[in-house]
Amino acid sequence: MNAWPAAQSAGEHGSMTQSLVSIMIVGTLCGAGGSSVDPVGLQAALDRAGFSPGIIDGRPGAKTRAALEAFQAYHGLPITGEADSATVKALKVDEHSALIRYTITAADKKLVDPPPRNWQDKARRKRLGYKSLADLLIERGHCTRALLARLNPKRNLDRLKVGDEVLLPFVWSDRSLPAADRLEIDLDRKIVHVIDADGHVAALLHCSIAKDKHKRPKGSCKVISVAKNPVYLFDPKMWPEVKGVRQKLHIPPGPRNPVGLCWIGLSLPGYGIHGTPEPEMIGKTGSHGCFRLTNWDALRLAKMVDVGTPIRFRSADQAAFARR
Repeated sequence: MNAWPAAQSAGEHGSMTQSLVSIMIVGTLCGAGGSSVDPVGLQAALDRAGFSPGIIDGRPGAKTRAALEAFQAYHGLPITGEADSATVKALKVDEHSALIRYTITAADKKLVDPPPRNWQDKARRKRLGYKSLADLLIERGHCTRALLARLNPKRNLDRLKVGDEVLLPFVWSDRSLPAADRLEIDLDRKIVHVIDADGHVAALLHCSIAKDKHKRPKGSCKVISVAKNPVYLFDPKMWPEVKGVRQKLHIPPGPRNPVGLCWIGLSLPGYGIHGTPEPEMIGKTGSHGCFRLTNWDALRLAKMVDVGTPIRFRSADQAAFARR
């Protein structure tokens, strides 16, 4: 895959402060020791801390457990993978920080422009926008469409408009992102570990990897470029499932570009770490060879790496969380 930067438009991903709400709306998650923790609040707190639970769905599973284990290791807590009282306290999980009231703006509406399916038609566009306001809100709240519907049962997600108020997971954070000394990508667990200068796993992100095992890289490489809002170079040789396209195409930037809102180029020819037009598919489907993250995680990772940051590929039986 190949991508290069184009001019960035402000407000694409969104960084805003709106009113917090105190609400427990989607049930509880039983933690260790009989404690009860709001699952959306837990996942949102992990997201804010830089240890991704995957896309927030209110149903913690293996990805949330992996995030909990990494958070616990980084903070010197017993590694249980459970939402025990010490972990909940360290994460600052409470009913006051689970959700946020968000009002849809005219600026949001301008970012909606359903992209065509045909590759030639995509190439003719100036930008590949969100499919709908609901599609945009999924990225604003780092959540699934199903959770968005559960949080807003009185809203028709297909008829949202400017001025509508919705509830979203509270994922905005002023936490300083750690500088990556290196990245370690666990190919079996589909996890990107951000290792700091002290050798600790300071952040964790989930990814999709190549479906074809022969395309999965081995050994190590390094970051050679970081570009936000990239233009994507469509090469029909890389997309054998696409019929009727024989020439290369320049696909315009935007959140529904094939590589999303960010491209981190690697020293392996044709490989990169990038965003996605389909956030709910991260970790579920294979890529053509690159490492695919949600747009918000790709943008977050771009702030932690620099040109020259080394990357090591490893398998699960070799992986171990760095501890203090």
